[in-house]
Amino acid sequence: MQDLLSIMRRLRAPDGCPWDREQTHESLRPYLLEEAAEAADAVSSPDPADLPDELGDVLLQVAFHSVIAEEAGTFGYADVERAIVEKLVRRHPHVFGEASVSGSAEVVTNWQAIKAAERGGRVRRPEDRVPAGLGALAREAKAQKLAGREKGTPEAAREALLAATQDAPDSDAGVADVLAAVVAWARAAGVDAELALRERTLGTLRALPDDAGRPS
Repeated sequence: MQDLLSIMRRLRAPDGCPWDREQTHESLRPYLLEEAAEAADAVSSPDPADLPDELGDVLLQVAFHSVIAEEAGTFGYADVERAIVEKLVRRHPHVFGEASVSGSAEVVTNWQAIKAAERGGRVRRPEDRVPAGLGALAREAKAQKLAGREKGTPEAAREALLAATQDAPDSDAGVADVLAAVVAWARAAGVDAELALRERTLGTLRALPDDAGRPS
């Protein structure tokens, strides 16, 4: 990691790379999202070398932001590392403390309680609890969960989806209603709609010839 940070400092130096020197936290946002998405895709890659390669790209983004902040005097990589280490210890009192849990469900409950305590009891708005950078299907799933919408049965969710499809107008709102019903069906079936569609799209893309979409 220190080698990576040293390389980033060299790239950001006055005699370094012009492109790297121009970047800011804001300009790097698309790359952070893209690299995280590519790492997620690499999890299902048949080549085991793809995941460490893509995780390295994610780590590059961590180093990039850390060096930019270091230059501004706001924080450094050591602060990033310290924060996550302290957070993991603090949120696992059943491992690093005296607390005991009966299973993973209680771990999640305790985790949420600890997060609330970290904010001093302040309640975040729902829109602040669902990252805007998530895919639309993933955001809808989280929104339904925050709204307290019960998963129900796959059969009932499928019937609701069919009804939504039949009633939906051919408009943005109509398509959105159907997609929301699809997410509800996926939740009821125990399927992550975002990941399921990503896998299908990836399979479609891999099946295309290399020159697909190019002008003839």
